[in-house]
Amino acid sequence: MHGLVGSVGKSAVAAKHGIIGLTKVAALENARSGVTVNAICPGFVHTPLVQKQIDDLAARDGLSQDDARAKLLGEKQPSAQFVTTEQIGELAAFLCSDAASKMRGAELKIDGGWSAQ
Repeated sequence: MHGLVGSVGKSAVAAKHGIIGLTKVAALENARSGVTVNAICPGFVHTPLVQKQIDDLAARDGLSQDDARAKLLGEKQPSAQFVTTEQIGELAAFLCSDAASKMRGAELKIDGGWSAQ
């Protein structure tokens, strides 16, 4: 999602905005070939980096792990649930299917409602 929206304190991930632009350019450059180029834009996925954010939040605010997880997710992701790697994989498989053969330069959000705000 940091390729589509900005977040305070996240300037280090600004390169993700460039990935969205690169996706569009590559989609246009390959539009007449059988190659499709699209971007999957997940919200929070429970990774070691996100777990560190949860741990830091818990320690800083004196919260339990569950409360820190809920607080972190609640700040951005209205579903209050992590996107799973399986869900991302299924979206990637869809993009490889004939049903997605005419999709070019799309930004597919799988973000628990983050971008709907």
